[in-house]
Formats: sequence, structure tokens, C-alpha cells
Amino acid sequence: MKTLSELKGLGKARLDTLEKAGIHTMADLLLTLPVRYQDTSTVTPLGEISPGTEVCVSGYPKAAPRLSQFRGLTSVTLRLTDETGSIPVVWFNQPWLEKQIKKDTPLTLYGRVDRDKQGRIRLASPILVKERGILPVYRALAGLPPKTMRDLIRQALTQLEDCCPETLPDILRIRYHLCERNFALRQAHFPETKENLAIALRRVYFEGMLLYQAAAASLRGERAQGLRIPVEAGAANAYWASLPFPPTGAQRRVLDEIAQDLEAPHAMGRMVQGDVGCGKTALAFGAMALSARAGYQSALMAPTEILARQHLESAKKTLEPLGVSCGLLLGGMKAKERRHALESIASGDWQCVIGTHALISEDVRYQRLGLVVTDEQHRFGVRQRRLLSKKAGDGDAAPNELVLSATPIPRTLALVLYGDLDLSIVDELPPGRTPVKTRIVPEEKRDGLYDFIIREAAQGRQTYIVCPLVEESEQIDARSAQDTYAELSTGPLSRLRLGLTYGEQDPAEKEATIRKFSTGELDVLVSTTVIEVGVNVPSATVMVIENADRFGLSQLHQLRGRVGRGARESWCFLMAAPNERLKTLCETNDGFKIAQKDLELRGPGDFLGTRQHGDTLIPGMALGADVQMLEETSACLKWLRSPGYEQEWAQVRESAHAAFARVMDDIAMN
Repeated sequence: MKTLSELKGLGKARLDTLEKAGIHTMADLLLTLPVRYQDTSTVTPLGEISPGTEVCVSGYPKAAPRLSQFRGLTSVTLRLTDETGSIPVVWFNQPWLEKQIKKDTPLTLYGRVDRDKQGRIRLASPILVKERGILPVYRALAGLPPKTMRDLIRQALTQLEDCCPETLPDILRIRYHLCERNFALRQAHFPETKENLAIALRRVYFEGMLLYQAAAASLRGERAQGLRIPVEAGAANAYWASLPFPPTGAQRRVLDEIAQDLEAPHAMGRMVQGDVGCGKTALAFGAMALSARAGYQSALMAPTEILARQHLESAKKTLEPLGVSCGLLLGGMKAKERRHALESIASGDWQCVIGTHALISEDVRYQRLGLVVTDEQHRFGVRQRRLLSKKAGDGDAAPNELVLSATPIPRTLALVLYGDLDLSIVDELPPGRTPVKTRIVPEEKRDGLYDFIIREAAQGRQTYIVCPLVEESEQIDARSAQDTYAELSTGPLSRLRLGLTYGEQDPAEKEATIRKFSTGELDVLVSTTVIEVGVNVPSATVMVIENADRFGLSQLHQLRGRVGRGARESWCFLMAAPNERLKTLCETNDGFKIAQKDLELRGPGDFLGTRQHGDTLIPGMALGADVQMLEETSACLKWLRSPGYEQEWAQVRESAHAAFARVMDDIAMN
């Protein structure tokens, strides 16, 4: 058995699903680790359970389950009892369970303990336990049920030695107390004990983070010969003087760093990182102005069409008075519009080109591309940035590269994760920005919140309501965007103009909805985190986040940044029971303090919200590291590159190349 197609139970449709998820080989499958585990090996007495935990419980229902319906939704409820106590259990949209579960029949369940709207403890949508042990749970893939995925992994493990050879030198494993790779992968998928799982995950996460850093170090060491862009003395000051507001000291410092990079003989690779509202866009336009003044073209790639249009509007106000012509290239343009855009780019008529992924299309030809700017680093990744960079039209010299990121990341972690880039931090906010007031709102005050939203709408102010789910889930008791929209538009907020948007929505419909909200045609936008990177809506003053305890602090901070963009007082309401994490958000608006706390509490994998993200350079196996492991792997890399370990360093570099070959196929690595 050598290929995925030879696995039993894997037809063409399922093969296509795996391909789309970035799983092309047996090794890819084996390196697709569980996103979490269900520990059904031990049973917790009902008298000892507490909210916010996942537990395995056993007991029996004293009465038959009860089936209820409300607004098209079904729920099955019962009370589970053991010798220590009892607890209510509820399943949503699983009506068949009413007949499947019998009175006085022993029942073992695994699920999350939470509180209902009245604050009472309950077990929400648990699974019926048929297999005991520490069971892997893989990321959901359409058409691949959890049991099928486990069966595929079991089959693939018979090929483990051939597919996944050892990647780390023995001396390194011994020094850092790491088990062998084949033991780690077997136990990571099907752990025999909690101790074995901990040993396995340490090895897997250490390897992932070390190889990522090794790959990034290789990229940094191979910084290409760049297009040297001469910057006239006083040009940066002249740019700042042209703006209607004075720059902060941090903005002046960072633009000076960018100017020095532009003049250097090697290509600039710099990330500008800062909190929401710190003025990163003004810095990007400053870099583009310096490039245009020297006769070079710039391209700015944004993650969405709406954000690209917003950047164009800002660029025209900022750059065109300086004589810099600006234009837009989008994927959805009509043929005539696109033809005009391509001609303007190729001829150099547009010195500043703003767009989406359309900027890296094959038919786009730049006239003299000297600077590439990508907005929101975590939305693109190295490969897409480099594809745009390779479109320079000036011999072998690479264009300069500037990356903007509004996700505050502690400096140590940023240097590890974005090791191919130099780092500038804008750690100062412009004066006069109104801090967003953040409050935790218990369920019993929901009606008062809706009254507040209605009063805000009467004054022309708008509200975001963010939900963790798109639609009702069988396994997760959390508010969904679709159900919340349906409930509010026919109930408490029926007098207001509501819109709904989510990631899987038809792109044209999604763009239209967000555009309506941004132009004030909607009072309330109900959405998932698709609006985390969104447009600037100064009249949006209220952010409501449902089930806020299900989000990371940094993500909550990003969402909060959607409001407070005008002079009006703005609010962020966290719908959840109070806890230490959420109280941190109420106490500070400093994104870097919040990020540090988030990193300490959750580790980098959950912190970045992308343990198994197909579009990122960083593989899921690199994201389970904790803060201590980040420091360990950084020290390990330094040790490997010291004299006397050339052979070991060569092996690790080769392993890093193999691990990252596909996502970095356009980057030459030694």
C-alpha cells in the first residue's frame, strides 16, 4: 500500500475531499493530527462535574426522553442519574434519540458541561459513548465522518515506517528528551495512556516548531538581491507634512526603517505589526509614495474586495495629491474594466496598484514593480506573498516586500513565526482615539441589551452581532448566525434593518451585505468572524459577541476593533459567564498585553486560531508548542548552527525543506 487510493473506504469523492484539504499522500494523512481528544477512559461522578469542562459520565434516565419543537428546531431532553446525583441533558436537532434512548437503560455520554439561559448546569449535545479510551477527534471534512477518518488513519499507520522516516538527529533527540518519530505518531493518533500522549505531542510539536524555524532561517539567509530604491533626503518628512494629521513617534521611526530598507542592496522583507488604529495603512502609503518618487511602481494586496476598494479610496485621498496615480484590480471585474486595468498596470500609468489575489494572476504585467505590500499577514502566507514579489520586471532583482499585520503578537513569538521577515512594531496609538468600553453581559440581561441596540439605531449608529457558528450544530450548544438572524429579525429587533453574512456565503451576496452595512443601509449585521478583517464603518458603535468564551482573547480583541473607529462612544458586549480571560479584555485595550495573556493561557496553536490551516505556511504540527517550547526550539536552532554540528544542522535543514516543500514550491531553499 503506497498511495491514498489504496486505502479501503476511500472512493473518488473522499479522495477529492482530502486533496482539497491539502492531504495528497500517505505522509500527509499521518501528519494530520487530531485537533483534540475525547477522554472516555474514566467516568466522572455526576456529583463532581462543573461547568466549562468536557466529561465522560454514566448513569440512567429515570424517565423516557422528551422531544420538543420550537421555531423549526428540535430538542431531546432527559435527566441522567447516578448514585452521586443527576443532571439535565439536551440534544439539539437529533430527534431520533427520543426512540433510541430507553428509560432505566444504562447510558454513557461524553460532552461539555455548560449552563442554560437560566444559569442551570446541563450536559449539552453529548455523544453516546460506544468506545472507551482516549479517542482522537479530527477536523471536520465534508463527506468524511469521524469514524471513517479514524479507520483511514489506522490503515495508514501500517505504512508509517515507509512514509514518515525519522527527521531529527539522535544527538538532538537525546539532548531534548524527545521520543522517536514513529512512536510519537502512533501515540498521537491512538494514545494508549495520557502519559504516552503527552510524550508523543511533545515530540511532534517540538519537531514542527523547530523545522518551521529552520525553514524561516533559510529564507532569511537567502534574502535576494533587491531593487534598490533611492530615497531623497527629507522625503519621509515631506510625506508626513502632506497629511492632515501629525504622525506618532512610532510611525516616524517605522517609516525611517522602511526607507533604509528600500535603499539597501538586498530586498526588503519587513513586517509592520501594530494594534487596530495605530496607523499602519499610512505607513504603507508612505512607503508607496517614496517608491513612486523614485520612479517605481507599488502593489498592495488586500484579503477582500471591499477592503481593497476601501484602500483605493484612502490611497486616492493620500497619494494622488502627491502626484501618485492609483488604480484597482479585482477578480470580479467586467472584461472592459479588467482590460483597462491591465493596460494601466503594464504601461506604468498606475504607480500604485491595489487589489486582491487578482494581482498575482498570470496575465498581470507590471511596468517597474519595486514594492509589494500585503495586508493582513495571516491571510496570505509566504507562498502568495512571494508569487506577487516574483512579478518584478527589472532583471533578477526582487522587489521590496512590506507586510502589514493587525494581529498583535508578542515579539518573541512574532520573531519565531515570521522568521523570514524583519519586524517593526507600531506601539503607539494616535491621540484622540476613543477606547472601546467592554462589558461581560449575563444571559438574564439580554433583553436590556436589545433595547440598547434599538436606541443606538435610532441615533444612526450600527451594531455587529458575531456568532461562533454558521448554523445550528448537533455537537455544540452555541448560538449560530443563521438562527440568531432569524430570531432577531422576527423578534426583538424586527423594527430594525438586519443583514446576515458568513464565510461560506455566496461571495457576491456576502460582498453586497457588507457593502450595505458599510454604507448605512443596515442597522445590524449578524455574522460569523468573517468580519474580523473588515471595512472601516465609523458609525458602528456596538459589537456583541455571542458565546464569547469560545473565542481566544486576541480574536475577541480583533473583533472589538471593528467598532470605536469614529468619535462616538463605542461598546463591546461579551455574552458569556465571567472568567479570568474575559475580565482581561474588559481591563485593557492594549492588544499586545492581551496577546501575551492569550499566549500564556492557550499556547500559540489556539492563539493563532489555525492548528490545521491549509492556507498557512505554519503546519498544524508546529502550533501545539507552548511558550516554554518556543524558547526551547529557538535555543535548539542556535545550538544546531554553532560550530561542530554541521552534519546535524544539514539533516534538520533537509527535513525542514521536505516538510515545507509544497507550500514553498516557488522559493528556492538549500
